[in-house]
Amino acid sequence: MSAEETKPTVVVEKNGGAEIGAFLLGAVVGAGVALLLAPGSGEDTQRRLKEQARRLRGATTERVRGLREDLSLRVESAKDAVEQGRQLASDARADLEDKLERSKAVYRAGVSAARETAREGRQKDDLAEPEPRG
Repeated sequence: MSAEETKPTVVVEKNGGAEIGAFLLGAVVGAGVALLLAPGSGEDTQRRLKEQARRLRGATTERVRGLREDLSLRVESAKDAVEQGRQLASDARADLEDKLERSKAVYRAGVSAARETAREGRQKDDLAEPEPRG
C-alpha cells in the first residue's frame, strides 16, 4: 500500500444544509423545465415565473425562520443543561467538602481521645505504688 492509500478520510456532514440546497436546486431545475415546456406567451411565462419565485422566496424564508427557531431552542436547552450540570457539580463539591470537614473533626476527636487515654494511663502508672523488690 502506498502512503496515500493509508491516509485517513474525513467526512464532514452538515444537518439541514442539504435539505435547503436540494430544495433550491429542485426549484431552479423545475423553473428551467417549465420555461422549455411552457405553452404560454413570454409575458405569461414571465408572470408565472415571478409568482413561483415569490412562492419559493416565501417558502425559503419560512424554512430558514423555522431552522433558526429550532436552533435557538436547542441552544437554550444546551445552556440550561450546562447550567444544571454546573449547579449539580457545585452541590456535590459542597457536600464533599462538608463530609471531609466532618471526617477531619472525627479524626481530631479520636486523636484527642487517644492522647487523653494515654495521658490518664501514664498518670495511673505514676501514682501506683512501686512493687517491692525482693
